[in-house]
Amino acid sequence: MHKELETVGSSTKRIIISGYYGFKNSGDEAVLQSILLALAAESVKQGITIEPIVLSIDPERTSRTYGVQSVHRMRLAPVLKAIRQSHGLISGGGSLLQDATGRKSIPYYLGIIKLAQWLGKPTFIYAQGVGPVQSKTFHPFIRSIFRKCRYVSVRDEESAQLLQHIGLPREQLEVVPDPVMGLPLQAGDGLNVNTLSGTDPNIAGGSSKPIIGVSVRIWNENRSELHQLAKSLQLIQAERDVHICFLPFHLPGDIEASQIVIEHMQAAGNVSIAEDLVHPQQMLAAVKACDLLIGMRLHSLIYAASQRVPLIGISYDPKIDQFLHRLDMKAAATTNEFIPEDLAATAIELLTDKGQVDWVESKKASITKLQSEAHRPAQQIVNYLVYRG
Repeated sequence: MHKELETVGSSTKRIIISGYYGFKNSGDEAVLQSILLALAAESVKQGITIEPIVLSIDPERTSRTYGVQSVHRMRLAPVLKAIRQSHGLISGGGSLLQDATGRKSIPYYLGIIKLAQWLGKPTFIYAQGVGPVQSKTFHPFIRSIFRKCRYVSVRDEESAQLLQHIGLPREQLEVVPDPVMGLPLQAGDGLNVNTLSGTDPNIAGGSSKPIIGVSVRIWNENRSELHQLAKSLQLIQAERDVHICFLPFHLPGDIEASQIVIEHMQAAGNVSIAEDLVHPQQMLAAVKACDLLIGMRLHSLIYAASQRVPLIGISYDPKIDQFLHRLDMKAAATTNEFIPEDLAATAIELLTDKGQVDWVESKKASITKLQSEAHRPAQQIVNYLVYRG
């Protein structure tokens, strides 16, 4: 049951958070956790209380996981009631406004923002990755709705350029890091390597055997990118005694993708799948325990960067390239152009002591900057609520 708005004290602000939540996608769940923590930290600094209400496909799970109120995102009456009783709505982060995976996402997320605007609530765009928007019929709707938002932030320069092309003035846009760059480890969370390597006695007990975390998804119909990755991993194992741990970010699809790679590795040993990392901060700790991360999932790469773990990106979407550009990196392979020997050579170099140290030193300044700016949208939104909300 929701409290009536008038019973909430003037220093408490009820905020709706709309995004791709409750779908068992670790990356998007990490976005939500990062936003919640950033809002909480900033509200303490500015002397108010933020009461989040999350729109989720699985509100019971979302409430249980994060200790917040949650409303089913597809049930119009409860969504309307929640918005009407709120002080504003946040849309983000993640890749919400894109039509590469279907034409329903953009109308849904724009529709939620528009409902809040119709009800006279301030709306905020939180570090979204916008695009690709292949259908120009969406352009005027994005332009009209975003122009009425009180704050618009995007997670990369390419998103800002797309919004400018659509017709938003540059002065309305702020480019910030992905929120997950600011996600902390849970207090005292030092993941035991046994979580990643099962019962392998060579790894348990603090062995020096390197762990390579691998995050994959199915993309090409013929699974060619997964077959090529399997070849790369075999080449790495032929050169180095490593344990390869697959980290499924989106269940259950990423487990299937991981199993396909393992099958094509022709029974190579020292391989595991970490299937029980349900909370984003558990997955973050798992990535931190790795010596190298090879990732297709965007947030696997962001997790690695935030924990100073050397990373190799495999690009299936411009958002991968856009994040890598912020670290002055390029993808080692794409789903269309994949040379297993090249990726393996890069991985083997990064697994050397010199490769590890050089990578961390060369990326330190960029990572520190991204982490320091990750809370910027929360600061702006809470500041608005304090002085004008």
